[in-house]
Amino acid sequence: MSWIIAMLLVFLLAAGAFFILVGSIGLVKFSEFFKRLHAPTKASTLGVGCVLLASVGYHWLGETDPQPRELLITAFLFITAPIGAHLMAKAALSLHMAERPAQPEGEAVGEGRGPDQDA
Repeated sequence: MSWIIAMLLVFLLAAGAFFILVGSIGLVKFSEFFKRLHAPTKASTLGVGCVLLASVGYHWLGETDPQPRELLITAFLFITAPIGAHLMAKAALSLHMAERPAQPEGEAVGEGRGPDQDA
């Protein structure tokens, strides 16, 4: 394998890792449900696609026998990720999540007063 092809594979791996990192940071940092749904769906799909493309390139251009599992994983990912995101968005729209008030800041979920405690 030439060094140009190796550098291309390294670039694909680095780009894939970058997009996966951006998608996971977006999942943690965004506040609304729809924004949190958008970040990992788009960025992580592109990141995993780059990593799988680098794996296919490594096995195809190397001296090893190419396996179809990377292509099957890529096809499964590109089919299921948008459909799953679409179904979650439709469920959130039917629950009117965009109209709900924001969660109060100083108190974590489940740490408030219970129904049996006096005010």
